[in-house]
Amino acid sequence: MDTTRQQKISRLIQKELSDIFQKQTASLHGVLVSVSAVRISPDLSVCRGYLSIFPSERSAEILENINGNVRELRYELGRRLRYQLRIIPELKFFIDDSLDYIDHIDELLKK
Repeated sequence: MDTTRQQKISRLIQKELSDIFQKQTASLHGVLVSVSAVRISPDLSVCRGYLSIFPSERSAEILENINGNVRELRYELGRRLRYQLRIIPELKFFIDDSLDYIDHIDELLKK
């Protein structure tokens, strides 16, 4: 169960990451990256971000690119949140495939 502090920091990081990804993917036409959830560890040192990537065919490639540039993302996040957080957590990103799973379930139910 997340504490109130963890929830507030998760929402703050989710908002800032969404803004960062929106600005970075503006140059890529037809690519949309949204941050569906952010979970932060109880000691606030590790942040797991779950990304929903469209088109889903390129999601592995885009996630690999994001994980390769995690140092720059953490720096940018630190620059934006330097007055709210003392220590910027380590970032780890994963694919949130819940929308694909919902589509698959809908297909099965239609049969």
